[in-house]
Amino acid sequence: MAAELTWLGHGSWKIAVADTTILLDPFLDDSPTAPVKADDVEADAILISHGHFDHVADLVKIAKRTGAVVVSNFEICEWASARGVESTQPMNLGGSVAMPWGNVKMTLAHHSSGLPDGSYGGTAGGFLLTLDGAKVYFACDTALFSDMSLIGSAGLDLAVLPIGDQFTMGVDDAVEAVKLLKPKRVLPAHYNTWPPIEQDANAWAEKVRSATDAEPSVLQPGESISL
Repeated sequence: MAAELTWLGHGSWKIAVADTTILLDPFLDDSPTAPVKADDVEADAILISHGHFDHVADLVKIAKRTGAVVVSNFEICEWASARGVESTQPMNLGGSVAMPWGNVKMTLAHHSSGLPDGSYGGTAGGFLLTLDGAKVYFACDTALFSDMSLIGSAGLDLAVLPIGDQFTMGVDDAVEAVKLLKPKRVLPAHYNTWPPIEQDANAWAEKVRSATDAEPSVLQPGESISL
């Protein structure tokens, strides 16, 4: 069965592969765009890219309720463990781990990573996932950087890029990122949550089509795409 990705608004995603549910950066209860609340979701694994509140706000409550393993950098795993999360898989940039449902590699991201209580959140990252043979890259919160070409050399079936600007790369830099990554398909994220990051995703998609060979898709929160 092909993996299915569902956008939960902002930088949050649900990834379903076989009988496994993976959440990425769950920010649901306080998100103005999330189609579900933290109590509504199940998870076998939770991937966390960095420590900002809009990426970890619901991490602990979901992990403790579901027993999901938290996959993140060492510092965030330690932070989660101190709050009662029983299962963690610490890693760091450039490292990879084999999970029962696929392979996870933590990639470079240019972004900060302070946790909501002010403690150190380690180094921000993205994720390169191998799911049933398909390669999916979540850039997560990042600026444009030239080493995206190395990430893309793996041969990407899908890339998910932030386009909101101000706190991450914006529309034009995200188009440049597509040129470097050369994915078959690409999705936007981390936009239209609040006024400072409002963007026209359809206009971005047209730029992608005119400047690259990738096929962009624009999802609404709650909508899904299959690999």
